[in-house]
Amino acid sequence: MPSLQTALPPELANNVIRLYRECLRRAKYIGHQQHNTELLVNMVRQQFKRNKHETDPEKIQKLKDDAARGLINHILYEAERLSGRRTIKSI
Repeated sequence: MPSLQTALPPELANNVIRLYRECLRRAKYIGHQQHNTELLVNMVRQQFKRNKHETDPEKIQKLKDDAARGLINHILYEAERLSGRRTIKSI
């Protein structure tokens, strides 16, 4: 199965720290809109901390793909919301 990270810029997809930071930015953005910023930011931090000692390359790739999927889905959602129509189907 191909990696979902190909839908993200390579400088983001190939770097866990940049992926983490982008996830935090999205969590802050969504949290600000829904008035639960602290909760969402803590959820992102917990997910990354829980897996920071993972050494299995396949598991790491799956975790990165999961994070990428969340980012992509949010980007698609925002694109739909801003355009005012439902044109893109989320992953």
